Amino acid sequence: MPRILPLLVFGLPLTLAVPALVLAHGDGAPQAIDTTGLDPLGAEMRSSNPYEGNPKAIEIGASGYNKNCARCHGLDAKSGGMAPDLRELEKGESVDTYFLTRVQGGAQRDGRYRMPPFIDILSQEAIWAIRTYIESEAAKDPALAAKVN
Repeated sequence: MPRILPLLVFGLPLTLAVPALVLAHGDGAPQAIDTTGLDPLGAEMRSSNPYEGNPKAIEIGASGYNKNCARCHGLDAKSGGMAPDLRELEKGESVDTYFLTRVQGGAQRDGRYRMPPFIDILSQEAIWAIRTYIESEAAKDPALAAKVN
């Protein structure tokens, strides 16, 4: 019995913690985002971020990012090296358009998707909210903020 006690004391909490850590970056399946509270943008795709600096968009974007992007691009938009650090994307219409196109179409290399296409999963509002969140995270780091502005 004395040998089992340490296993229970240390092993049981670890066993319970592992699933929580694994799912902390989302469950891996792309998920739609509820954008209630944001102004609807209509069917025509915008070429620049209409929600820049919008607090509600940052809140919604944070949730959407954590559900769909953090697994590869890192928590708080800080890449762990598996995928690009999205905080380093510059601001401006050309990069906004690139971001929208990349998220919608995904990323392929050698005929395999490295990032799934989100065109049928994320609305334009959700994509721009995520972009707004990423920009807000970049602004928290003075060196990055100076680089991307």
